[in-house]
Amino acid sequence: MDKNLPEIRKKIDQIDQKIIDLLNERTVLAVEVGKVKTEAGKGIYAPDRESEIYGKIDREARGPMPKAALKAIYREIMSASISLEKPVQVAYLGPEATFTHLASLSKFGSSVSFVPCGTINQVFQEVERGNADYGVIPIENSIEGAVNHTLDMFFESDLKICSEILFPITHCLMSQANKKDIKRIYSKPEVFGQCRNWLERNMAGVELVDSASTTSAAQKAQKEDAAAAIGSKLAATIYNLPILAESIQDFSSNITRFLVIARQLPPPTRYDKTSILVSIKDKVGALFELLQPFRKHRVNMTKIESRPSKKK
Repeated sequence: MDKNLPEIRKKIDQIDQKIIDLLNERTVLAVEVGKVKTEAGKGIYAPDRESEIYGKIDREARGPMPKAALKAIYREIMSASISLEKPVQVAYLGPEATFTHLASLSKFGSSVSFVPCGTINQVFQEVERGNADYGVIPIENSIEGAVNHTLDMFFESDLKICSEILFPITHCLMSQANKKDIKRIYSKPEVFGQCRNWLERNMAGVELVDSASTTSAAQKAQKEDAAAAIGSKLAATIYNLPILAESIQDFSSNITRFLVIARQLPPPTRYDKTSILVSIKDKVGALFELLQPFRKHRVNMTKIESRPSKKK
């Protein structure tokens, strides 16, 4: 063994002890911050502070550790701090191992409590009733477009959008069977749409069966001999399904945008997006009149979506 190795490890151990001490010191201060927030009636999750920390990493991290790795570490540090400030419940469109679950983990870390919900309606209800502090719901996919049901829910709800998550979607074909023996594939209709070309090239003639979620698809594939599922790597791991093909989505830039909803708005971050919901009269020029102020004040619009009104 290299004679320098024990000395190097000794230095690493000394640094680790300093890291532990500093993390505990930071946590004590974070708990104090939580008390101040609670007394002021403010939400525990602070996107503005999160943005500051990630921005500092982008500006100041110059060492060999990748910035993405540093952000992942700080995400877990902040997650642990938030859970000590106040137990936080996050409702998401479940079940476990769906892409909404993965997006929720990427935003809040693993130290908060996650509440899987069967429908988008239930996510809204859990937050509205105070059973959850935040909710995570899909709003738009770069291939399939808007999630109309999520848009429609805002007609009936007073919940606020407090953050967004841009999450890259990677689909995997998983099965206990050999690829040539697969008779049916389970997944969500949206997922089949995102993998349409790959399926036509590689699984022509195989029955495509709609499922409520990619997780339920994996559960079905686990129980059937000639069945497969399309879903996340996490689903394959949880249900012990070998991955037969990875990244089978038709476009590498397959990204789903998720919204974080809450009962109150967080402080501004100076990099915010504003979403508004409006109803206009059915007359010539109504939309033009609505959009004129945006042009006048040089406000850039990234998206406009039209939905039929459910009310007379």
